[in-house]
Amino acid sequence: MATARWQDTVIARSDETVVVEGNHYFPLDSVRREFLLSSDTTTMCGWKGTASYYTLDVDGRTNPDAAWYYADPLPEAEHVRGRVAFWRGVDVTEH
Repeated sequence: MATARWQDTVIARSDETVVVEGNHYFPLDSVRREFLLSSDTTTMCGWKGTASYYTLDVDGRTNPDAAWYYADPLPEAEHVRGRVAFWRGVDVTEH
């Protein structure tokens, strides 16, 4: 079971994450969407495609672009479609 926490709040929990390059990609249905705000930020990965981002908002505190996902990944990264990964101070643990 992997858990993503920020500001002592569980953002996501799943035993079905996919680990890519050391990052746990959580199924979207395991993420508490009430903490996600859409962001206009995008980045490009040469083998996964275009990443889009969410800003975390927990009790009025924000963490800009702390979650990312690939809405339309390249074929080599199809296994991350419909999944969200975290960084920027989000603590992801396995237990």
